[in-house]
Amino acid sequence: MPADTAIHFFLQLAVILVACRVAGLVAQRIGQPQVVGEMIAGVVLGPSLLGRVAPELQHHLFPPGTANIVLYTAAQIGLVLYMFIIGLNFDVNHVRQRAGTAAAVSIAGTLVPLALGALAAVPLLGSGVFFGDGVSVGMAMMFLGASIAITAFPMLARIIFEKGLSGTSLGTLALACGATADAISWCVLAVVLAVHRSSPTMAIVAIVGGLVYTLVLLTFGRRALGALGRATEQRQAISPSALSTVLILLMACAWFTDTIGIYAIFGAFILGAAMPSGFFAGQLTDKLEPLTTRLLLPLFFVYSGLNTQIGLVNTPMLWAVTLGLLVVAVVGKGVACAVAARMSRVPMRESVALGSLMNARGLIELILLNIGLEAGIITPTLFAILVLVAIATTLMASPVFEFVYGRHRRAPDGGATAEDTGGLVPVEQGYSRGRE
Repeated sequence: MPADTAIHFFLQLAVILVACRVAGLVAQRIGQPQVVGEMIAGVVLGPSLLGRVAPELQHHLFPPGTANIVLYTAAQIGLVLYMFIIGLNFDVNHVRQRAGTAAAVSIAGTLVPLALGALAAVPLLGSGVFFGDGVSVGMAMMFLGASIAITAFPMLARIIFEKGLSGTSLGTLALACGATADAISWCVLAVVLAVHRSSPTMAIVAIVGGLVYTLVLLTFGRRALGALGRATEQRQAISPSALSTVLILLMACAWFTDTIGIYAIFGAFILGAAMPSGFFAGQLTDKLEPLTTRLLLPLFFVYSGLNTQIGLVNTPMLWAVTLGLLVVAVVGKGVACAVAARMSRVPMRESVALGSLMNARGLIELILLNIGLEAGIITPTLFAILVLVAIATTLMASPVFEFVYGRHRRAPDGGATAEDTGGLVPVEQGYSRGRE
């Protein structure tokens, strides 16, 4: 019954918020971003832990089937809103100033893991354990390559936000590289699904449609949206009608990019980047950020974790494969990006820090993996292995970043300097640009 589903959703929401709050506090105590705790909380609430310790309770809280549709929908809304906020605070000037570096790191962080992942897929396909029936060598190579190359853009954005790097040169460079790498990975996935479904039109629509959408929104769209910024500055507040207009545009853009096969988060991010900066972006962030990060975004991480069954990795051979793919992931993404940045004359500490941020995959990779699992491209065993790789690389990101870079950007009193944060001022959730 719809009413029963809605009532049950409130129970799920209460359990999720408590679990994410507790896990987030624990993560912060051990030097990890809160988002890492939320990611692990999702796995804990799923079949991997709660389902083993108290299966009846886990099944009651999160029953399979249509009962989780409301949870899934709310999670997608939170993810779209959050990526829009990240786009609002995306400083294009930093990308322009370091376009060469961003291009070099993006290319290295995409082609190298794609190649290494593709090579690793060949022996895995031959074993008959990791890929579905009828999957060709080319499909397996492209899918595993895309899985290794993906950066988990929302996870990267949240880590940058919590580290106080939003708007800084390093943070913006990482976001630019992550967005490019993920866009290419999703295009590769679109090709894989098109081949799997014998529909090449699907891949063409995704790639061409995404490019046209980006170009139109960042040119004509930016000029048209400028009126909202001017009206907000004149009123010194964002009006209800302006807020409604923005939300309507956001949902329409998310729908469009999801429909053409690129995924809704990129539509939200590009729209945010096209919005007027300065006072308007600050007002809009203040309106949307608290509810998004505290209520809606944790649902995304938890929903993804509910589909993870780590217990499937239960033999020495499977653990060896997991370790091998972890090495491939770290070398292909983190090391390759760090080397490319260093070759572009980025200082060593910043290069390694950038590599550590780019190496974080997080649960956004589960979206890609879930698509592959549902399409029959990969088996539940490979799904579980790649989830472990995603968790491990995300857990590595913060300690490596702090060791090589974070601890060296502290002021004498223990706080971040204005120079380090690019003129950002502290707020409750990280940093935001000073309002004029």
